[in-house]
Amino acid sequence: MIEVIWDTMVFSSTTFLFIFLPALLLLYFCSRDLRWRNAILLVFSLLFYAWGEPVWIFGMIAITLINYLLALLISRRRKKALRKLLLVLSVIVSLSLLFWFKYSSFLYNSVAALFGSASRVPSKHLPVGISFYTFQVLTYTVDVYRKKAKPQKNPLYTLLYISCFPQLIAGPIVQYADVAEALTSRKTTATDFLRGMQRIMLGLAKKILLADVCYRMLLDLLKIAAGPQSFLSAWTMALLFSMRLYFDFSAYSDIAIGLGRIFGFRYLENFDHPYISKSIVEFWRRWHISLSRFFRDYVYIPLGGNRRGTARTILNLAVVWVLTGLWHGANWNFVIWGVYYFVLLVLERFVLKNALEKIPAWIRHVGSLILIAVGWVIFAYDGVPITDKQMLLYTPDFTALGAHMLALIGLSSDGGMHFLPLWDKGFLLIAKRYTVLPLLFMGCCLPLKDWLNRFFVKTERRAFWGELLGALVLTALFVVSLIFLIRQSSVPNIYYNF
Repeated sequence: MIEVIWDTMVFSSTTFLFIFLPALLLLYFCSRDLRWRNAILLVFSLLFYAWGEPVWIFGMIAITLINYLLALLISRRRKKALRKLLLVLSVIVSLSLLFWFKYSSFLYNSVAALFGSASRVPSKHLPVGISFYTFQVLTYTVDVYRKKAKPQKNPLYTLLYISCFPQLIAGPIVQYADVAEALTSRKTTATDFLRGMQRIMLGLAKKILLADVCYRMLLDLLKIAAGPQSFLSAWTMALLFSMRLYFDFSAYSDIAIGLGRIFGFRYLENFDHPYISKSIVEFWRRWHISLSRFFRDYVYIPLGGNRRGTARTILNLAVVWVLTGLWHGANWNFVIWGVYYFVLLVLERFVLKNALEKIPAWIRHVGSLILIAVGWVIFAYDGVPITDKQMLLYTPDFTALGAHMLALIGLSSDGGMHFLPLWDKGFLLIAKRYTVLPLLFMGCCLPLKDWLNRFFVKTERRAFWGELLGALVLTALFVVSLIFLIRQSSVPNIYYNF
């Protein structure tokens, strides 16, 4: 991560909820012609992005139009070699912008450090959402090349696909083939509008009442010390960040999916209660599903997937996970994070598979949660000050990361290796100020809605009362969220940094 643009319009803001969205809905549904609706949605999407990126919006438009032309050329050429050459050109054009902004400084500084040079260049300003819309541009040309979808004849529809504001900034990553038909033929029913609004209210409540509160707990801990000073504070930080990241990102996806449904798009789910996973493989089937799907469809399978033997499968996994780490940010902690999951997945799939199947499910669940939390600690230490990114921790090097990893096993290397105390002032502050709130938040990671649905759908009468109860609860949560939002502004989403 490089830096976040704080004046970017966010879903959990009064500007978006009380001005932008009502104006868009009014104009959109006053028009019955889909062409006019698409034009209105495109204008508002560009306005949404330009709110925080008045300059680099032209970069996004240029990349989109270049790929629009290349996709047309690919579809009209019969020679495979020429089609492949055009596809390579599309990939180079798309990734060059991402590389320049996100990775050029990182690469230069890493090479300079390797050769002992003190020369450094500052990180470039990172256009908001560049990682997400770059991947979507790539899915467009690749899907056309594979003949999985037909190219758009209207360049404005291609631009709408890339810039459609619900998923523009932080996903989910929408593959072109999934929405190609909806761009030119879709409608919104009353049920779509109702379900979409319910999903938006759920996401807003999750963001303001869960993710932002987790963030404020972390701030309280960090006001006392820059890092964990006891075994329990180390795990409290790790667990709070794990929950904050999940609530924050899944809330954005909830709102994006809800908005998409209101406008007639059916975006695929991006999270499926990942913290109930009993293995790392299962976790990555449930976490950021659109990213896993992208790397599977556009990197892992083209490399050969698991069709060329164990050694080649492991190599393919290594490539995917290094790229996954780098996609999240141009920093070595993200590379380490990717390698960490690569090692875990290789151990799980090829070394410990038979042994793991014999372990009781609850032990596998707890073990997976511990490994996931450790992974998020690695993810959090990227050297960017918390005041700049409002994330978790700050360290200019790996010293603090190493200290936190040691603290997770109750050790400290400060002044010689020794045991840390069980608790400290930071942990006692959280325990006193927030009491059982962290435990309640852990409960919110469970599939409570699914459990309730299974109970209420048993009879028609129960289904009616279940719908009524759900609507009342969502409305109450939405009202409370708005009260909190008006009293204190929401924290921008973590994934706006990518």
